Amino acid sequence: MAEDLQAQRKVGRDQKSRRAALAALIGTVLEWYDFIIYGTAAAIVLNKVFFPSTDPYVGTLAVFATYAVGFLARPLGGLFLGYLGDRYGRKLVLVLTLVIMGTATFLLGCLPSYAQIGIWAPILLVALRLLQGFGAGGEYAGAVVLSVEHAQEGKRGAAGAWAPMGFALATLLANAVFFSVIALMPEDQFLQWGWRIPFLFGGVCVLVGYFIRRGVEEPPVYERAVEQAKTAKIGLFTSIKRNPRSFVIVLLTRMGENGFAYLYPVFCVSYVITTLGQPRSMALWAVIIASVIQVATIPFFGVLSDRLGRKTVYVAGTLLSMAWLVPFFLLLDTGGVAAIILGFGIGLGIAYPAMLAPQASWYAELFDTQFRLSGFAFSRELGSLLAGGVAPFIATALAAWAHHWWPIVAYMWVLGIITLIGLKLGPETVSKKLG
Repeated sequence: MAEDLQAQRKVGRDQKSRRAALAALIGTVLEWYDFIIYGTAAAIVLNKVFFPSTDPYVGTLAVFATYAVGFLARPLGGLFLGYLGDRYGRKLVLVLTLVIMGTATFLLGCLPSYAQIGIWAPILLVALRLLQGFGAGGEYAGAVVLSVEHAQEGKRGAAGAWAPMGFALATLLANAVFFSVIALMPEDQFLQWGWRIPFLFGGVCVLVGYFIRRGVEEPPVYERAVEQAKTAKIGLFTSIKRNPRSFVIVLLTRMGENGFAYLYPVFCVSYVITTLGQPRSMALWAVIIASVIQVATIPFFGVLSDRLGRKTVYVAGTLLSMAWLVPFFLLLDTGGVAAIILGFGIGLGIAYPAMLAPQASWYAELFDTQFRLSGFAFSRELGSLLAGGVAPFIATALAAWAHHWWPIVAYMWVLGIITLIGLKLGPETVSKKLG
């Protein structure tokens, strides 16, 4: 009888774990689709719609500046929404972020152009980008924490990989939608109104994520923390005060990973189109293929981190990403389709996921349950602001200054070295018991 009861409980835990993982995956796909389409649009069209200029570098710099603005709001969103998640429940945050990002994305698709309302167009663009960034600040950390806290011991790396895999699928979906819209209409129609379709589609899709997430249960480890009144006295900055070392470690290790995350699908797409003069479809195809590869490599590296350790896999991914930069740009400069696809496929499809996959569970394990979400979200998103938020802008400015990619490689190497230092300082958490 006791064995049957124990087996039933195990089945129940497995079902809840799978449900949480599915909610993290699908919700992250739909929500980060909203955030990523702005980066894709920034690389190929928004400079012409909201910042018309005779110099392509000027327009690209302006739109990448508004791209970076979205990252300004992410630490604030991570701090506030993370606090809500620790104080009132993970589920609340996961639903709230969907509503915030879905609304902002839909309204972005409705914005009049610069030709229609002048300076108010970029002003409203910045305002909605800030709102979008605020919602993004709590989304990823919330999805990871939900999956990791529901996971069985020894499988947290695999469970944590569901949310980053959702990020990969979101990148795939965003670029596929843009590719389809570009392929199905003439250039002038795309510039006039076609670019709006991915934004409007993203706002509607969020409704699907809402219905999936509202049925998710709170993780048992969080419910125990509530019962023991451990969340009752959590403040906005409790996570930093209680665990400053984890805060610094996340901040440092975020530099290289997040820098590469936005260098490839944002700046490098623009580089292929604007600098090399290649068709938009070629750059989008390269990102789409790399995203397909990520769908396989992210869960692989997540499982590998359960066996070899979070830091071991993370270090390998950082070193490979740094080593691949020079071959990557050399391949791009050939202008060949196969070379460009190979460059993105290895850099974005293999090297980068080796950083992203183990990072998810590692960050969650660095913080205690009562302030896990706020600590994870705020430190991670502050790193996003300092790394990925400015990476496309800095890379574009460096390319405009040097008329070559070598300073971009040097810049990314600096970010990679900072990440390696953070990894050296951080503890291995693969065997840590959550609580």
